[in-house]
Amino acid sequence: MGDTPARLLTLLSVLQSGREHTGPELAARLGVSVRTVRRDVDRLRALGYPVDATVGSVGGYRLAAGTAMPPLLLDDDEAVAVAAGLRTVAAGGVAGIGETSVRALAKLEQVLPARLRHRVAAVQRATVPLTVSPAGAVPAEGAPVSAEVLAVLAAACARGEGVRFGYRPKRAGPPGGGEAPGTGHPGPAAGQGVEPRGTRPAGGPAAGARHVEPYRLVSTGHRWYLVAYDRDRDGWRSFRVDRVDDPRPTGVRHHPRELPAADAAAFVAESVAGHRGRYRAVVTLHVPLDEAVRRLPRGAGLLEPAGPDRCTLVTGGDALDWLAVRIALLGVDFEVREPPELAEFLAGLGARLSRSCPPPPPRRA
Repeated sequence: MGDTPARLLTLLSVLQSGREHTGPELAARLGVSVRTVRRDVDRLRALGYPVDATVGSVGGYRLAAGTAMPPLLLDDDEAVAVAAGLRTVAAGGVAGIGETSVRALAKLEQVLPARLRHRVAAVQRATVPLTVSPAGAVPAEGAPVSAEVLAVLAAACARGEGVRFGYRPKRAGPPGGGEAPGTGHPGPAAGQGVEPRGTRPAGGPAAGARHVEPYRLVSTGHRWYLVAYDRDRDGWRSFRVDRVDDPRPTGVRHHPRELPAADAAAFVAESVAGHRGRYRAVVTLHVPLDEAVRRLPRGAGLLEPAGPDRCTLVTGGDALDWLAVRIALLGVDFEVREPPELAEFLAGLGARLSRSCPPPPPRRA
C-alpha cells in the first residue's frame, strides 16, 4: 500500500479494534515492511493518537484505552464531501497542510457510520491527484461538484460498472442540440466532450447523453474530471464532473480497457494541454520546474518535472513557425524530443539567423 494517507487511516482503523497487533501482523495487513509500520506508528503519535507499544516476543501495538471521538453532526453528502476534499489535500493538493489533512481524515474516519465509510473509501480508491497542473492554470470558479455525483462515479469506477448521465458542454452547440465540431485530434479538450470530425455515426446518441465505462476520477485541486471510455463515441474521454447530471449505474460490468496514457492524471493533462493544434511538441527545458512556470505564458502548455534542473514541456500549435518562436522566446536552453519537423525547422531557423548576423568587429588592443 504505497499511499501514505490511506495507509495511516487503515492502520488507525485496525488499531481501533481494541486488541494488540504485532508488527509483522500489521506489516502483512498493510503490505509494507515492519520498519514502515514503526514509522507509521510514530506518525500517528505525532498526529496526537496515543498508540501503546509493548516489547518482547509477543509484544505489539494497540490504541490506548478510552480514545474516542464525539458524534459528528454532518449529513451523508456533507461527510462524503469533507472526506473527499481532505483526501485530495492530503495527497498533495495544497502545500504545507498534508499532515493536518491526514489528522482530520483519521478523526473523521472514526465517527463515520459503516454505510458512509464505503462511500468515502470508493472516492478515495477511484481518485488520482493531478499534482502538476497545466502551466499557468487559473483556479476554477463557479464549478461546484455534487458529493452525490462524485460518490456515484467513484463507486462505478471501483466496481467496473457502466454509467449513463447527461452532460452539459462548455458552449452550446449548433442549432438542433448538436455539439460543437471537434478539433480533429484523437482526444478532445478535457471535459468538453467534443469528438473529432467525422467520428460520430449518423443517428448516434444525443449530444448531452453519455454511456461510459468509468475508469478513474482525477482531482486537479480546483476541478474534478472523470476519465472514461465513451461507448457511443468509441473512444476515451475526460469529463468535467461539475457538468455531469444525474449519473445512473447501468448494472452492467465491463472488462478493463487499456488507457492510452501512463495513468488517468496524465490523460487529463494531455487533454488539457497537449492537443492544441496540428503539431504536438514535447520539449526538454534545461531549467528547474519553478523557473519554467514563471517563464511560460499562462495556459501555453503542460510542465512536468524531469529532474532537479530540468523539466518537460508538452505543448502544440497549428503552425511550426509560431510554435518554434514561442519555445525559443522562453529564453532557456532546450532540446526538442518530438516532432522531428519542429527540430528541423529550428535548426534551419538558427542557421538563417546566424548567417544574417555579421561577425563582430575585432576588439582594439
